[in-house]
Amino acid sequence: MRETQDSWLAAGGASIESADDPLESRTIDQVWSSIAYVMLGTVQLTLVAAITVITVALPAIRRDLRLDDAGTVLVTSAYGLAFGGLLLLGGRLADSLGRRRVFLIGATVFGLGSAAAGLAPGTGAMVGARFAQGVGAALAAPAAMALAGTLFPDPRRRSRAMAVWGILSSAGATAGTVLSGVMITWVPWRWVFLAPVLVSALAVAAVPRLFPADRPAGAARIDWPGAVLATTGLAVVIYGLQRSAGAVFGGVLLLALFGLAERRSAAPLTPLPFLARRALPLVAVMFCAAAMATASFMLSLYLQQGRGLSPLRTSAIFLLSAPPLLAAGPLTGRLAPRLGAHRVLAAGSATAAVGLGLLSLLDTPYAGLVVFPLGAGMTFSAALLATLHGVRDDQAGLAGGLVNTAMEVGPPVGLALLIPIAAAHSPDPASGYGFALRVAAAALATTALCAALPRRTR
Repeated sequence: MRETQDSWLAAGGASIESADDPLESRTIDQVWSSIAYVMLGTVQLTLVAAITVITVALPAIRRDLRLDDAGTVLVTSAYGLAFGGLLLLGGRLADSLGRRRVFLIGATVFGLGSAAAGLAPGTGAMVGARFAQGVGAALAAPAAMALAGTLFPDPRRRSRAMAVWGILSSAGATAGTVLSGVMITWVPWRWVFLAPVLVSALAVAAVPRLFPADRPAGAARIDWPGAVLATTGLAVVIYGLQRSAGAVFGGVLLLALFGLAERRSAAPLTPLPFLARRALPLVAVMFCAAAMATASFMLSLYLQQGRGLSPLRTSAIFLLSAPPLLAAGPLTGRLAPRLGAHRVLAAGSATAAVGLGLLSLLDTPYAGLVVFPLGAGMTFSAALLATLHGVRDDQAGLAGGLVNTAMEVGPPVGLALLIPIAAAHSPDPASGYGFALRVAAAALATTALCAALPRRTR
């Protein structure tokens, strides 16, 4: 971090002189690390919040922009399609071209897309703006995680910092839902895009001062055919899970071709052995993200339509999940060095499964809104630590891209599978939703059992 401090001083950002006392110097370095970490974490939280921030505002957006059903689908899915589809490429670009450079490009594109969305006069402009937001997020998210990992040379501090990072995506999704409900009550929907613009502007101004320029590995290392297949396949699968079984089949076929191409590539976008060694934590992230998105959707719908609560009161109920979710990261950071990331992953998945069982009692969801976020946060944090274990410096962006991809694929998978299960079980929402949440709990319990197995057995 001395390089960070020196770069800030050279840029004229502060007048602190280098300390001669080693203890004072170390304290200054820790302060700069904390500032940089908070800034990167805020960006990560904002990138994920941008997915859900239009959830409550969508009726007003549809009315003002005169969206038909097709336009509504495009507006709601454009961000996720670009974000989820381009994450692997974004991670590889961060490793190859330089993390700081790719982060700045991504944050700039995300901020401009957010401003365009807030000013959009019609359907085409809004869809284009949301897609641009997703492109910027796909570049910024893996680069931000890779940059955050460089802030803490001490392994124990780095482990705790990355455990906290693991909860940012779930916290961002919750924050987007809550803030959209609060804002739309008092201000026009266009204001929900103001916060992403401000966060992006702050990040673009601060990062060159907080991080020295890193040395790019060179664009020749990027597997462009694999990038096209992976991006197209993931985007088609994410879209198909929401709208079309045929698209899902086409996307899976493209991903299968991607796997074949990676086996033959001299410089694969995602080395298959690298992916295979991290399969369990990535599956856990996907399952937990699927359960969280589906539970939030079902509970929000039930509280407003079944019990007649307002959007503001519904958002207030979801605030119960904030304290346990925020506690999960530091808790995992303390437990993982002692017990191992996979044991904490098993405990978190089991706790999340119990929480889903409590949430399935939709008329009294309050205990579930405490237990499930605690388990989900532990699962995300421990899975991130397990994914990052043993990662080389030139693969940190790739690891970040994989974790974020699992996080983005999970929600459409959960909604596509669990909502039909609920409808098939019972026409009564309380009964159908409750059954679907118990199915999700069983999936997480299975994940917990697999994570608890000895390493050789896994």
